[in-house]
Amino acid sequence: MSKKENCVSVILSYLKEQNRPYSAQDVFCNLQKQHGLGKTVVLKALEQLAVEEKIKEKTYGKQKIYFADQGQFSEVSDSHLTSMDEGISELSARVQSVCRSCRQLDAELKDLSGAMTTQEVTSQIQELKDECHRFRERLRNIKTATQHITPEEKEKVYREQSVYVKEWRKRKRMASDMINSILEGYPKSKKHFLEEVGVETDEDCKVLAPST
Repeated sequence: MSKKENCVSVILSYLKEQNRPYSAQDVFCNLQKQHGLGKTVVLKALEQLAVEEKIKEKTYGKQKIYFADQGQFSEVSDSHLTSMDEGISELSARVQSVCRSCRQLDAELKDLSGAMTTQEVTSQIQELKDECHRFRERLRNIKTATQHITPEEKEKVYREQSVYVKEWRKRKRMASDMINSILEGYPKSKKHFLEEVGVETDEDCKVLAPST
């Protein structure tokens, strides 16, 4: 069989097997890789098959479409078509079911990918155990400590605090009295005066004297 005859045979078999319309470009692209057919050879083979009426040729605008002669195929009964439709419906349902399963598996895989590994969990558990051990040791040391502050020392601290707080309030009153005396002859507001002389009050610093 010559190269041309082989090309014609390959294309005829392909169109019969696929049983759908193709342009010359489609046939060339689909068969070139497997059979190494050139575009010109494919076009001439299609034209020859059409002339010999082994395939059908239809023209749509500037493009020609080629397809197998449907007369060579046996007629399909209605029952066969119905059976095929049922088979298509069944396969479509199976495809949908598989797609749902794939989406569910993808979601589970995403969750598992973001979860900690067994090794990471084991390591974190050990770190938490070590931290608990350190806290227990610290608590034990606090409970068994012998250098607690005595009631006398505690009372001394409270007395000193009372003295310092009283002195704080005394000086605050003295400063307030002086400022008020100055403000009697000062032409501007108290706020302006305090800003001018650079005085910051307890309120500016947001502090309060502790109760004694």
